[in-house]
Amino acid sequence: MTYVEGFIVGVPAANREEYRRHAADAFKVFEELGVRRHVEAWASDVPDGTVTDFRKAVQAKDGEDVAFAWFEHDSREARDAFNAKMMADPRMEGMSTSMPFDGSRMVFGGFGAILERGSGRGAYVDGFVAPVPVAKREAYLAMAEKAAGKFLELGAMRVVEAWGDDVPDGKVTDFRRSVKAGEDENVVFSWIEWPDKATRDAAWPKLMEDPDMQPDPGNMPFDGKRMFWGGFDVLLDSQTGVGLEAAAERESA
Repeated sequence: MTYVEGFIVGVPAANREEYRRHAADAFKVFEELGVRRHVEAWASDVPDGTVTDFRKAVQAKDGEDVAFAWFEHDSREARDAFNAKMMADPRMEGMSTSMPFDGSRMVFGGFGAILERGSGRGAYVDGFVAPVPVAKREAYLAMAEKAAGKFLELGAMRVVEAWGDDVPDGKVTDFRRSVKAGEDENVVFSWIEWPDKATRDAAWPKLMEDPDMQPDPGNMPFDGKRMFWGGFDVLLDSQTGVGLEAAAERESA
């Protein structure tokens, strides 16, 4: 299955377009070095949580929004080879010094997909990060399988659930502390791709009313209070070409 490098980034709201341009320029190098797909999505409907949320994950400051992003690779080995090439590429030094955000608060890590349903590519994304006890991995997967079918029935184009595989501890932020993970817990990074926000907004009330989707507090395979989620507009998708047009125009000028 797909191997995912997931990212959460706090970005000044005023830098939205600069962030997209920076990502589009970087993708030209990433593609050359082996990334299969690169997606950048910008906060659209990201609620504040009592315990955890996307803003807390990156210690977002006033005036900052959150970007939810990922790379897709064919395998962990392909991801590792890409990272080695990236670290050795002199072009990356210039990119790292021109980032339109505080890289010290970026959250990142590697995840192996445990579920992939659908093959479409959407313009709107629901992103999720959750702590799951290692012992409940299969119970979580069974729950996710059932939910994925419901999402697809209501118009979702693709659902991916990915299990933490190479999730480092960070000096300032990281995935484990973002969900207050315990020693016996792993982190899941997941998303749902929708054709647009309208389809997503129409689907969620139906999902919440569906008897099969009602949570069973006594049998939940993770602590929902520490899961966080939100809706994001896709700024860049290397497989559909969204967000790459300006970079192509600059290159041909």
